[in-house]
Amino acid sequence: MASKVTTAPADLEETDAESEGQQQKSGSSFLGGLLARCKGLSRKQLILIAGGLLGVVLLGGVAAHFLAGSNKEGAAAPKAVFYDLPDMIVNLAASTERPQYLKLKITLEVENSSVIDAMKPAMPRVLDTFQVHLRELRAVDLEGSAGLFRLREELTRRVNHAIAPARIRAVLFKEIVVQ
Repeated sequence: MASKVTTAPADLEETDAESEGQQQKSGSSFLGGLLARCKGLSRKQLILIAGGLLGVVLLGGVAAHFLAGSNKEGAAAPKAVFYDLPDMIVNLAASTERPQYLKLKITLEVENSSVIDAMKPAMPRVLDTFQVHLRELRAVDLEGSAGLFRLREELTRRVNHAIAPARIRAVLFKEIVVQ
């Protein structure tokens, strides 16, 4: 079998050589080609293209920052220790119709077990501050997620005040019953 060999015409070879020479003169082949293509565009089109490229670069940088941050946070997430408080039943602030009661099961989230050891001697003070605050509440104070959020924040503040300089992370509700 005979193999067939084809060659490029001489005029194509000369055109390729001329374009390579122009690219070398412009500094880099990519930038030179880009500049040559952009000469036919209007100023408005160039601004739009540059703005689009800048936006893509900025979005990529922001995405990379958040992805790198989420990996660091996931790897360094601290462990938590939980401590259950005894169940509490308190009567809410007096209403004219009938007495209302609040039953709570609370867990405290702490950094480590040394905080629990520091908290145990102050536990009567913690429970007292809870009782005093809870007895002043009305049933309407506990309505909705906003009411429970305010209660959580206030109880967290009171615990941290009672056990200072130790600190808890959060008060977590296991059960809340208003009757």
